[in-house]
Amino acid sequence: MQIWFVDDTAEFLSRYPPFRAATPGELTELADHAHSVDYPAGAKILDVDMRDVDEVWVVRTGRVVVMQPDDASPTAIPIDVIETGGVFGFSAMLSGTAFGFVARASEPSVVLKVPGALMRPLFARPAGLAFLADAVASATAQLGGPTDRTTRKTVGELISRPAVVVAADTSVRDAVRDMTDHGSSCVIVPLRGGTFGIFTDRDLRIRVVAAGIGVDTPISAVMSAPAETVTPDRLAATVLVDMLEQGLRHIPVVNTHGEVLGVLEDAELHAASTRRSFVLRRSVALASTTVELIEAARRIPQLAVDLFRGGTEALAVSAILSVVIDSVVRRALELEFSADPEVPRSEVAWLTLGSVARREAMPSSDVDSALTWSDRLPDPADGDRTRDTALMDLASRVHRTLDACGLPADSNGAVASSPRFARSAEQWRSAARHWLSNPFGDRSDPSSDSGLIMSSLLVDGRVVWGNRELHTVPQVYRTMALDHPDALRLQLRDALAARARLRSMRDVLARRGGTFDLKSHAITPIVNLARWGGLSVGLASASTPARLAAASGNGLVTDRDVEILTEVFDLLQRLRLGHQIEQVEAGEVPGDVVVMAELSALERSLLGDGVREIAAVQRRVGFLASNVGVRL
Repeated sequence: MQIWFVDDTAEFLSRYPPFRAATPGELTELADHAHSVDYPAGAKILDVDMRDVDEVWVVRTGRVVVMQPDDASPTAIPIDVIETGGVFGFSAMLSGTAFGFVARASEPSVVLKVPGALMRPLFARPAGLAFLADAVASATAQLGGPTDRTTRKTVGELISRPAVVVAADTSVRDAVRDMTDHGSSCVIVPLRGGTFGIFTDRDLRIRVVAAGIGVDTPISAVMSAPAETVTPDRLAATVLVDMLEQGLRHIPVVNTHGEVLGVLEDAELHAASTRRSFVLRRSVALASTTVELIEAARRIPQLAVDLFRGGTEALAVSAILSVVIDSVVRRALELEFSADPEVPRSEVAWLTLGSVARREAMPSSDVDSALTWSDRLPDPADGDRTRDTALMDLASRVHRTLDACGLPADSNGAVASSPRFARSAEQWRSAARHWLSNPFGDRSDPSSDSGLIMSSLLVDGRVVWGNRELHTVPQVYRTMALDHPDALRLQLRDALAARARLRSMRDVLARRGGTFDLKSHAITPIVNLARWGGLSVGLASASTPARLAAASGNGLVTDRDVEILTEVFDLLQRLRLGHQIEQVEAGEVPGDVVVMAELSALERSLLGDGVREIAAVQRRVGFLASNVGVRL
C-alpha cells in the first residue's frame, strides 16, 4: 500500500475541481480525513446495490470505469472513464439513493474516499455547483456512449516537450542530428519579423534526399516558410480541422510574446477529432457555385446540435462553429473573386469581427466584417468605379451570399460594404491612432466614429482571407498601455460601466423580471473586461479566456479573478448554447433571452451565483483602480 502524507494529498486535491475553490485550511482537513484504498485491476469499487453512501471517491492514480450494472463483458464500452483527479459517487451521496451503476478499476488504482460531511459544503458553492452541472451534462451525453473529453483541451495543454530550434544558417546535417538527439520530427527556424520556418522529416526525404541536395546546405534553403502557427489558447479540435484543411502535419505553438512553446503533430490531435465539422468544411470547400455553398452552409445549425448532443464541450462547439463559418466566408469570397476578375485579387484582406473572430460563435451569431487593402492598389481599369467602391460592391455581394447561407450580416452595420468598415491599411492605422486620441469621437459631428466602439470591434478582428499584415489596428493598440494610458483608462471605465446584473431598471419598468439576457447582462461584461485586460499587457486580438489569462497580475486583476471569470464564462456559454440548441431543435430563431422559470433550479442557482461573481470582480477591480490613482 502506498502511503500519502497530508500535505501531499492536500496539494493533489487542490489541482482538480471542485477542490480548487477550497481554502488551504479546508484542503488540509479534507486530506486529513481522506482514506486511501488500493484496488487491483478489475476490482469492484462501487456496486448498484450500495446504499447509504456518505462519501465520494477521487482517483489518485490509475483509472476507474463506470459500467451499466448488467454489462459484465470485458469488452463492454464504459459509460464513463474516471482519470486521475476525477470524482465519482457524489450523485449517490447527494441524493441518498443507490449508486445505480458499477465502478471498477480498469488498472491498478489508488482511490481516495472523502467524507460526505466535508464535501457537501464544497458542492454548495458556485465552483461546486458548476462542477455538478458539468457532470450532469457529461453524464447525459455519455449514456449514448463515451464522450471524448479532449475536445475541451487547448493546444497549450497538449504540448509535452519544447521545440527544437536552430538558426537559419545551420546545415541540414546538424539540424537532422538535433532532431535525432531530441527525438523530434522537425526543427523550427526563427526568422525576421517574428515569423518562423519549419523543416520536417518529410522535408528531409523529399527536399533533400530525393532531390539530391547536399547535407551541408543551410537549413534555410530547404525549410518551409513562413510556417503556420497557433496560439496556446486554441482548442485542439479546431486546430486539427485547420491542419487537415491545409494539409499540415506539424504546427508550432507560439505565445503572445512570439516564443515557440512547442510543436504539435496531427497524430497528437486526432483524439480531439471532429469528423462532422471536417466533412462539412470539405463540402464548403468543394462548392463550385453559390447554390452549392448555400446548400452546404445550411447544415451548420444541425452540426451545432450534433456536437452539443454528442457531448462536445460548449467552448469547443462554439470554436468549431467559428471555424466552419470562417470556411463559408472564405469560399463566398473566392467565388465572388472568380466571378469578377476586374476586382484585384492580391493585397486585400477580409476581417471577421465580434464573437466569430474570438472563436466564440453561437447559433445566434451574425457575421460582422471589415475590409482592408494595400494602399498601392490602383482603381479598376474600367474607370467607372474607385478602388474603394469596387471592393465594397464585392463585400455587398459576399454578404448577400452569406445571408442566403443562414449567416446574416451584423444588424448594427458593422459590415465590409460600409465605408466605416472598408479602408486601406494606412487609413485603418490612421483611424486607430485617432481613436486613441479621441475615444468619444468628434462631439460636434454626431456621425463621427466612437473610438471606444470601433476599437472594440477592430481589436477583436481576425483576418480569415488575404494578407494578415494588412490588419493594422492591433499593431497600433499593442502599445496602448505605454503610449495612451488615458485611453486605456477609458477602456476600463467602459468595461466596468456595464455591470453584471440579474435585473436592470429597464427590465423592471418593462415588467420583464422573469427573463434574463445571457449575453448583454453577463457575457458582455466578461468580454469587455477581458479585452481591457489584454490591452493592458499588450495583447490585442485573442479569445476571452486567453485575454483573461494574459491580464492576470497586471496590478488590478488577480489570479483568483481570472479563475472566477474563466469558470463563469464557461458556465454561461454552456447555458447559452444549451438554450439555443433547444431553440434550433424547436425550429425557433436562436437568441440569448432565457425565461428564468424554464431553467432548472440548479441552472437558476448557477446563473445567479455567476452573475454575482462577475459583479464582485468588477467591484474589486474598480476599487483597486481608484486606490492606485486610476480615475474612473
